[in-house]
Amino acid sequence: MFTLSLKAMLGSTVAFAAIATATAGELPNPLNDTDYLDNGTPEPALVELGRMLFFDPILSGNRNISCGTCHDPGRGTGDGVPLSIGEGGEGFGAERRTGSGGVTGRVPRNAQPLYNIGARSYRAFFHDGRLEPDPAGVFKSGFWSPAREHLPEGLVSPLAAQAMFPVLSPVEMAGQKGENPVATAVAEDRPTDAWDLLADRLSELAEYREMFRDAFGTSEISFVQAANALAAFQAVAFRSNGSPFEQTLRDGAFGRLSDDVWSGVNLFYGRAGCDSCHSGPLLTDHSFHAIAMPQTGPGKGHGADTSYWRASGFMDRLEDEGRFRITFEKEDLFAFRTPSLLNVALTGPWGHSGAFDTLEAVVRHHLEPEVSLNGYRGKALPELDAVIEQTGKGSRLIFRPMNPARRNAYNRRDSWVQSNKHLTKRIADANDLAAVDLSDREVGQLVAFLEALTDPAMQDRQDLIPVRVPSRLPPQPPPHKGK
Repeated sequence: MFTLSLKAMLGSTVAFAAIATATAGELPNPLNDTDYLDNGTPEPALVELGRMLFFDPILSGNRNISCGTCHDPGRGTGDGVPLSIGEGGEGFGAERRTGSGGVTGRVPRNAQPLYNIGARSYRAFFHDGRLEPDPAGVFKSGFWSPAREHLPEGLVSPLAAQAMFPVLSPVEMAGQKGENPVATAVAEDRPTDAWDLLADRLSELAEYREMFRDAFGTSEISFVQAANALAAFQAVAFRSNGSPFEQTLRDGAFGRLSDDVWSGVNLFYGRAGCDSCHSGPLLTDHSFHAIAMPQTGPGKGHGADTSYWRASGFMDRLEDEGRFRITFEKEDLFAFRTPSLLNVALTGPWGHSGAFDTLEAVVRHHLEPEVSLNGYRGKALPELDAVIEQTGKGSRLIFRPMNPARRNAYNRRDSWVQSNKHLTKRIADANDLAAVDLSDREVGQLVAFLEALTDPAMQDRQDLIPVRVPSRLPPQPPPHKGK
């Protein structure tokens, strides 16, 4: 662990007090090459292939959205909104709206940031950890996942396995049944066919064939290879260990950080108890906790409550029970993965549903979770200008514009859970985070520490976006100014 000389400590009495509280056994080591997949140096040809794939809409069913659309390196590797408008949207960031063809709904959870996602300590992926290694060897792929036995072998890491799934989501990248063959395969529970169809698309392009040959030494293209390349790119592109706090851990130059920051360190590793969950080099325990986080939007369709169904006529349940829906263990009810705090100031809105717009607000929520939940009044989400809904005719599915007379009832789903006392009580009852009493000044000091976790090199990585991609579709997102 990191050790400090007395001479270095005496550079600041506040720093000395902080280090006295945050002992050498608690402060993390700074990250280094061995903490990352491939020891931080995957093959350049693999990384470049992954870069092209990450920003190329060819991986979406309708060729209209890329990984980078919702994970924009110029917007904190997210898109700056609580819940994304995915497949069928037009525009980027806060200006993204539904296209003329409409969407079936929002992406139900906030787009997760990608900083340091290539660290070896990341084992479980998604907010609920529904993809994780399978040490018992139940599945040949080596992973528990929503695809179960359909997930193929050959994925070199959990990060690569994760890359197999956004292309299977109708609201994220696949589209709706009948719109394209990939979406139809997904709707008919044929994930292997969907992956093969996408690999065939790549095989049709000479430039991609050459890039896959350079990266893998074979002219045969599979989606497993694409996923491995995407993982290699993300591990390199979003590696971040240059924040002022991490530099101080590395060289002991305490004058780099203000007294307010050191007071925040003192609180974080001391009385506020933040490090009970936000521990280690990435400031996460990689576990799952219920902290009474408010729910914005329609959630994942969990729970048994039918109140929205009865009130609106839409046959939907609107809760998001988090990790519980993976383990079905009571202690996991409304639990979500602890996020890393490195670059946290860049990654808002915060929370699994993007409930909070400022770092101060989300810090205050952690100090009084149930009070915050009960006082939360929701937030406006980007308008869904055109909504389509699924209807049936014989054995066919039909997607048609929603009747305008039904839109008000549909729109109520965005705030339904938070406005329902019974449903918010379920979230509150599951909370396992104790309240902490801090002054306004101390809250400001914690925020100052969180801001000192920002790597200046990560504030805007639009340079990662290629000018062109092999499909010759417009790369997404295009470079932009600011957020």
